[in-house]
Amino acid sequence: MTQRILIVDDDTDALEVYRTRLTHAGFEVETVESAEQALARVDAFRPGLVVTDVRMEGMSGLELLERLRGAVAGLDVVVMTGHEDMETAVTAMQAGAFDFLVKPVDPKGLQSLAERCFREQAQAEEGGGGVEGAQSVPRGVMVGKDPRMIEIYKTIGVLSRNRATVMVRGETGTGKEIIARAIHDHSAYAAEPFIAVNCTALADTLLETELFGHVKGAFTGAVGSRKGYFELAGRGTIFLDEIGDTSPEFQTKLLRVLQERLFYPVGGEAPRTTEARVIAATHQPMEELVAEGRFREDLYFRLKVVEIRVPPLRERPSDIEPLANALLGRIREETGRDVRVISAEALRRLRAYGWPGNVRELENALTRAAILARGTVIGPDHLVLGDEGSAGEGLTLASALARHVRAVLERAGGDEAKAAKLLGITRKELKEHLKGMEG
Repeated sequence: MTQRILIVDDDTDALEVYRTRLTHAGFEVETVESAEQALARVDAFRPGLVVTDVRMEGMSGLELLERLRGAVAGLDVVVMTGHEDMETAVTAMQAGAFDFLVKPVDPKGLQSLAERCFREQAQAEEGGGGVEGAQSVPRGVMVGKDPRMIEIYKTIGVLSRNRATVMVRGETGTGKEIIARAIHDHSAYAAEPFIAVNCTALADTLLETELFGHVKGAFTGAVGSRKGYFELAGRGTIFLDEIGDTSPEFQTKLLRVLQERLFYPVGGEAPRTTEARVIAATHQPMEELVAEGRFREDLYFRLKVVEIRVPPLRERPSDIEPLANALLGRIREETGRDVRVISAEALRRLRAYGWPGNVRELENALTRAAILARGTVIGPDHLVLGDEGSAGEGLTLASALARHVRAVLERAGGDEAKAAKLLGITRKELKEHLKGMEG
């Protein structure tokens, strides 16, 4: 299929250079000297790419971008700016430009950009064997078609009809809390609180205070009594994440709750009762902890009345595509980036990777790629997986943002004022980002 490019610039010498290079590269090229002429030619020429200068007599390139993006489906626009106009890149990218180039434009670079643009258009139109992110899937909704995941869905349905204590086991990032929430949300007590507690994030004394509450004067600073989560939860659910990391002393107190439905507030002498359901989770090898005496055996069996084991993502490659599809829709909404397709080659990379961080790492990798992608397609070059970044870089949204800030600052030649404008933030906010990156 012929790939048509319309170039708009009032510099006739530059137009001839661009036309010659792109024509020799196999593109069908037309050139015009104003935005008005471009609008007059679009319907008849039907280009797939328009390359336009910003500053021209009459209508500007940015106005042309707005007109084209709103009226011509499937058309990409590249904006060229003079160095002094670099701040206009912010407006251009916000308006949906495929990319922007700083003059003088290297004809070879323009050819590479055009090739990438048409390649991504083809992938978006045909799917390319890749993934097109469709409707956004809300957080907390489970996605996957692996037979083990289907069995988990069935188990959630059964558990939602009773009050059994549950142990959810799986590696970090597999979605253990999502499973716990699903059990709660599908139960008859969904209107009651769901309270998630990360046991590793709290010291023993603070963990006990959070769960059991305390009475006035129980410790320095306890100026009044406070109810704990077991009391506040009513007939809802207490989710104890990383239960395997708790101390023997805490385990003894938790065992009493499960056996007798009783607990004592910190510093209190009168027991209180709870009707809350307990769902625990861990990535630890619980059998080894029990054998080593680091976890009470009686508590272990009290917690695992029903046990759900979540398979790691690397063991269910068939779930990569539906997960990526669902995540891409959500990422598009949350980041405002109009990235709709994962190319076939990028999808192959996703399937081949081991995903030590599981679904959470997949979401972060796709979010980073969406930030870095200029068009609507995530290609293999947009993915940074595992050791491809430094010291685990790329596994978090924060690291992706840090790399993006550095890239924009480099594009701005180290000029913080210009970089801030390109990023759409204040210079003060940029300095805060840079300070955090140094830390």
